[in-house]
Amino acid sequence: MKKILFVEDEVALQKAFGTILKDKGYDVVSALDGETGLKLAKEEKPNLILLDLILPKIHGFEVLKKLKEEKETQEIPVIVLTNLEDMENVGKALELGAMAYLIKAQYGLEEVLEKIKKALGEI
Repeated sequence: MKKILFVEDEVALQKAFGTILKDKGYDVVSALDGETGLKLAKEEKPNLILLDLILPKIHGFEVLKKLKEEKETQEIPVIVLTNLEDMENVGKALELGAMAYLIKAQYGLEEVLEKIKKALGEI
């Protein structure tokens, strides 16, 4: 079973999306802030990380930067899932090593699931 770490501070979204991912057969590990997300990435060694950018404790860009700097986490694919729409943020996230940048308001759950499957090599 593939493991996904979902770093998102909106509890409702965390629960809703976590339930859908579990129903699709994924093991989901949740973090409500950047600090916990980094810690869990090292401990749990997920197959994929879904990362919000606006997070308590450590901002998502800093989390992404640290994930890609550390040997034990640098190979984990990261999909940024956020509400920040400007191109500067998109460019920065991709430059730091994110494999995709999805704006929450523009993607339905099925589209996000497709991106996850693609990132995990399932399609």
